[in-house]
Amino acid sequence: MTTPTLFSALDGKLLSPTFSGPTGKTARYGFRGELGLKFPPSLAGEKRPPEIKADQVTLAVEGEAVSFLALHVDSLAHLDEVRATFGAALVSAGRYFIFAGNVDISKKYLLDIDGVSYYVLPLDEATVYNELLDLLYLEKGDLKKMSPEAKIDVIVDAAAKIGGGFPRVEYAQALAEMGPVKVADNRPV
Repeated sequence: MTTPTLFSALDGKLLSPTFSGPTGKTARYGFRGELGLKFPPSLAGEKRPPEIKADQVTLAVEGEAVSFLALHVDSLAHLDEVRATFGAALVSAGRYFIFAGNVDISKKYLLDIDGVSYYVLPLDEATVYNELLDLLYLEKGDLKKMSPEAKIDVIVDAAAKIGGGFPRVEYAQALAEMGPVKVADNRPV
């Protein structure tokens, strides 16, 4: 399987991969790692670390569409950078989970922006991976001995079946309700 064009376009933004490659599903390509969202200007061609990044990223691409995305950002306001990074590859049929460090721990939202839905959840002391498993009713023990690509397939397939339970709110309302960005000391990675 050849690498999707989308991954080539993200060259330099997909950072610290723990997995990057085809999964067991035909035409699905997966990634786990970090995602640089905003970079400072490059002077003299040197590479600089991102000003804004998403961590604990799990990404699945099918064709040239992002079918699944889960990540943690410090602030819900960084959703704008996520949307700019992927552009038209974010489609209405995709499942996108944004865990934000400044969303009230008692809140969860479903945002519809330009025909694309984003599940927004808080992330305080846990990891995106563990929270996803709980949300999708997947047993960690069942996935433990699977390969990284098989784990991505199981999570993406389970996410495709997720139902309601998330109150729909306007993006502006969610931004108005978010708290200050928390310092990331002692966070799991």
